[in-house]
Amino acid sequence: MPFIPHTEAEVQQMLAAIDVPTIESLFDEIPANLRRRGLTTVPDGLPEMDIGRLMRQRAAQDERTLCFAGAGAYEHHIPAAVWELVIRGEFYSAYTPYQAEASQGTLQLLYEYQTMMTRLTGMEVSNASLYDGASALAEAVLMAVRAHRKSESKRILTPRSVHPHYQRVVETTVKHQGIVLANLDYDRNSGCIDPTRLPTNPGDITALIIPQPNFFGALEDVDALTDWAHRHNMLVIALVNPTSLALLKPPGQWGARGADIVCGEGQPLGAPLASGGPYFGFMCCRKEFVRQMPGRIIGRTTDRDGKTGYVLTLQAREQHIRRSKATSNICTNQGLLVTAATIYMSLMGPQGLRNVAVRSHTNTLELVNKLGKVPGVKKLFSRPFFHEAVFTFELPVTEIMRALAAQGIVGGVALQSYYPELGNSLLVCATETKQTADIDFYVEHIARIAGRLQAAKCPVQPKMN
Repeated sequence: MPFIPHTEAEVQQMLAAIDVPTIESLFDEIPANLRRRGLTTVPDGLPEMDIGRLMRQRAAQDERTLCFAGAGAYEHHIPAAVWELVIRGEFYSAYTPYQAEASQGTLQLLYEYQTMMTRLTGMEVSNASLYDGASALAEAVLMAVRAHRKSESKRILTPRSVHPHYQRVVETTVKHQGIVLANLDYDRNSGCIDPTRLPTNPGDITALIIPQPNFFGALEDVDALTDWAHRHNMLVIALVNPTSLALLKPPGQWGARGADIVCGEGQPLGAPLASGGPYFGFMCCRKEFVRQMPGRIIGRTTDRDGKTGYVLTLQAREQHIRRSKATSNICTNQGLLVTAATIYMSLMGPQGLRNVAVRSHTNTLELVNKLGKVPGVKKLFSRPFFHEAVFTFELPVTEIMRALAAQGIVGGVALQSYYPELGNSLLVCATETKQTADIDFYVEHIARIAGRLQAAKCPVQPKMN
């Protein structure tokens, strides 16, 4: 739909109808010191031809890079059919299905998505998505506090191996609600929580978060951790990578009883990297906790003529005038990204998802083996991994990353700012999109750059006669 601005005469006519002198007076309740006077940094408008030239110039600056970074956003192959279908008008412009009878296609898609997510996670119920993985974890923490009414402490055990950005989002969300995030440190050798070092009498803890894989790419001992948490009357929040679930045990089967709440980032399921978004978060849970789950649930039924129909079975939303009693205030589903994920999972199927996971793991094994042979580079943690691993360098990682970037390589994610105790460490990732030639190219550049930096650091002294 084209945007057609109102004429000045139309603006004055509307202001007269509501008896307001100027548009500015509509905002007089906002304190003057909080308001900006004009958009001083916005450039002047350009003609269409000049805009086209400018956008082509900027598009040319987006160079194709060889990416070995992960840390929560992963470069996977997305079949061309996915986004060809997603950008069709009936999906691309569809909004929240408040009128169920007019939104059967949207509701059916969400129903199929929920079914796929419950099968992938091994849980009983899935909602229709959340904003992203970080806010999904925050909502899972809030949900655990509501669901575990026998726990009065509102203490959540949060491993330091949870994504640092997720930790910050959760803290921002819950810090004014009386919820305490108690850090749980990781073992320096394995990069994971050591179940043998967990306290035998932890006291009143509401829930334990278990990342799988964790931020370091390592695989936690989820069975032991889940059973320990349940033995001490905690709920278990599983924070998972959906692609890994094509290979790993689903959270619904962790330990003797399985996880209670499952959440994570859905970006690996058909969403491109796209400079950081938009993405979507997913959440699943046991059926007994469904009333505490934010968002909406789509159900399938039959009408009086026996025809299949899709309905909003549960919608615990803020729009229903619940205010402070609302289950959540940020639970709108990411419909467009969920559409992409549903189509992606449908096209890939169980075996296709497994192939992606296997290939990603195989490529990362190759990367780890070859990178570990570079002098001055060492794999840090001993636990098995999925498709990420941490390496330490004898030389500054920032300099190596800068040199790699000059060669069109995104070398990984430096961890020193998040985990100072790890020193010059780098988190590297390889998905199914990488080939042996890519890995060799990356490792060769690492070796060459490290050698050059080492030579500059320790120049050869001339021989004395």
